[in-house]
Amino acid sequence: MTGSNASGATYDAPYRGLRVLDFGQGVASPYCAYLLAAYGAAVIKVEPPEGDWSRRLGTTYGNHSAFSAVYNRGKRSLCLDLKHEKALKVARKLAQEADIFIEGLRPGVMARLGLGYELLSRANPRLIYLSISGFGQQGPYSQRPCSDSIAQACSGLVSINVGADNIPHRVGTTISDICTGLYAFQAISAALFARATVGKGRWIDVNLTQSTAALLGHKLAEHMLESGRPRPAAVPGGTYQTRDGWLMVTLVKEAQFRRLCSVLQRDDLAADPRFSDFASRADHADALIGELRKIFPHDTTDGWLAKLQAADVLADRIFSPGEWLHSEYVREANAAIRSDPARVGAVYAARTPGTTGGAEDALSPAPDIGQHSRAVLLEAGYDTESIEEMISAGAVVEPTRD
Repeated sequence: MTGSNASGATYDAPYRGLRVLDFGQGVASPYCAYLLAAYGAAVIKVEPPEGDWSRRLGTTYGNHSAFSAVYNRGKRSLCLDLKHEKALKVARKLAQEADIFIEGLRPGVMARLGLGYELLSRANPRLIYLSISGFGQQGPYSQRPCSDSIAQACSGLVSINVGADNIPHRVGTTISDICTGLYAFQAISAALFARATVGKGRWIDVNLTQSTAALLGHKLAEHMLESGRPRPAAVPGGTYQTRDGWLMVTLVKEAQFRRLCSVLQRDDLAADPRFSDFASRADHADALIGELRKIFPHDTTDGWLAKLQAADVLADRIFSPGEWLHSEYVREANAAIRSDPARVGAVYAARTPGTTGGAEDALSPAPDIGQHSRAVLLEAGYDTESIEEMISAGAVVEPTRD
């Protein structure tokens, strides 16, 4: 590992010099660790012999899936079999020198392995220890299995994402995992700031369900204020099919509805008392949206966009991820990053908002399982003979060779 002296920190890499142990698997905790790497921290990903389970989630490419290839960029992989006492000793030794320790196992597992906060903080009082779980470290649900989809369901997110088929749907990406990683990164950043004054670290508890509920913002207030049946907020905002595609149209001010009706040549809708304001339109949403859906197929997406944007109505085309990646916006704003993990091919991801300079571009591709096991142990002070003994015993694993 590199030294803990943070004197090399810059605005491009403010966390340069920080040492992170990432025991997380899946998306939430690895994403948090990735963000630390994107801001300059040295991150070691500690994996079991079979690797992080996200490596086999969905379609695989070599030893990666899209999940592992994106959320483990900028890390080095150390493969330890924690069933071996020698591997546990390695983990404890590395934790003594770490600034941040990240884990995402079910509550209590790390403590039983001798890798819990209480034990590790005795040897390293400055350690910031993050635990990510489905429902938190304590409480009646703490031992329940959880995933992104379960967190979406239990937080209330699925219930408000009702499709045109009148069925509640999960959001089509790992949004619970991602927001959990973001909240965790935020909590670590605050803890690092406090540590500079307080002088010691702390244990941070972040869970998927709470994070997703926090993401809903005003929805809980709406639910309670409107007796469990909140109105939609921006009628007739939504998706509309054009002659050759789909548009998203939305409103945040009353004047925009009148301008929308003018573009659609339906000033009669703006004059209709049923549609006089946001609340009234919400009460008569089906009638209004039904009228608009008859109109939009009369022109192309480009045709409508030209007219709507000229009238200062909030609208834009609905891109697929690939269309977004190849859009003029991404090209001009340099909004995406490419990496090339071994045996995978080109992996694209959106640039992390707020990062500056080229630090994120320079991150190494996501590593193979145990790719850096030997190098990490040498840096930690183990000699070659000791490393060979641990590899022979199966406590430490190096990548398989083709």
